[in-house]
Amino acid sequence: GCQGDIGLNGLGQQPLSLATDILQITRYSRGNTGMSLKPGLHKLLLLPTFFLHISKEYLDAIKKFYQTSVESVDFANAPEESRKKINSWVESQTNEKIKNLIPEGTTGSNTTLVLVNAIYFKGQWEKKFNKEDTKEEKFWPNKNTYKSIQMMRQYTSFHFASLEDVQARVLEIPYKGKDLSMIVLLPNEIDGLQKLEEKLTAEKLMEWTSLQNMRETPVDLHLPRFKVEESYDLKDTLRTMGMVDIFNGDADLSGMTGSRGLVLSGVLHKAFVEVTEEGAEAAAATTVVPLGSSPTSTNEEFHCNHPFLFFIRQNKTNSILFYGRFSSP
Repeated sequence: GCQGDIGLNGLGQQPLSLATDILQITRYSRGNTGMSLKPGLHKLLLLPTFFLHISKEYLDAIKKFYQTSVESVDFANAPEESRKKINSWVESQTNEKIKNLIPEGTTGSNTTLVLVNAIYFKGQWEKKFNKEDTKEEKFWPNKNTYKSIQMMRQYTSFHFASLEDVQARVLEIPYKGKDLSMIVLLPNEIDGLQKLEEKLTAEKLMEWTSLQNMRETPVDLHLPRFKVEESYDLKDTLRTMGMVDIFNGDADLSGMTGSRGLVLSGVLHKAFVEVTEEGAEAAAATTVVPLGSSPTSTNEEFHCNHPFLFFIRQNKTNSILFYGRFSSP
């Protein structure tokens, strides 16, 4: 598979789906349990969480506020069966893209509460890539090495900007309906990714991708066909953010179960993104130019043949749903 990662790197803000899972717990904590979490989390629920012996009040609230359900599993008497049940459910909810979310040995008979979050994305492009134009090309993980990769190609108009201050270029590739877009940050140099990441902040990304900064221009785009998945155990991350009590038994989660003593055993997050040629069928009025029409010297080249960053953005709210790094096939 490809080398890269996705989800929790870089911008200092957590994926929205994970954040809402945290809200599911803290909403029904007692005392100051919820207040110990530092600001910076957002909202969006994608997959529910599995608990043991849940109060009706909590079940009703989860359904009302997060439009999801909660299921009890018996870790005490059947830990392995419970693990497999959760994994099977996650696999079915993600079209079999995310498998074995909870690895063997992660849970046991002393497990009482596990927070699981799985998020996968495969969107349809607004202007699809023609599969016949996908060709094998060289991808350079570094200046001294190249690997062969299936490179999708398209010559059409995109929102584009050249970022001279960080020696990079940025491109927006809209998905069907234009509610979501993939943002690609490509260093000018093969080995320029580290310097770009060092200068990247959420504020900078918003500035670079703003309508004021980008212009629509014909672009000769070469983008690898790839999929990236990444798993995280987020206990240490959440502790760093100030969420401590919930892991050591000091948190009062009686609003969820009716009794105290509930401890969060683990926080497991897995993300999966797949990028292929598939997209909306090209309508008669689209501006896709056949590759036979040679790009002119006045148009931009955006050849993703070395390590780059990608982001999937919800355009209305300017929220980043996924972000990741593609570093090698």
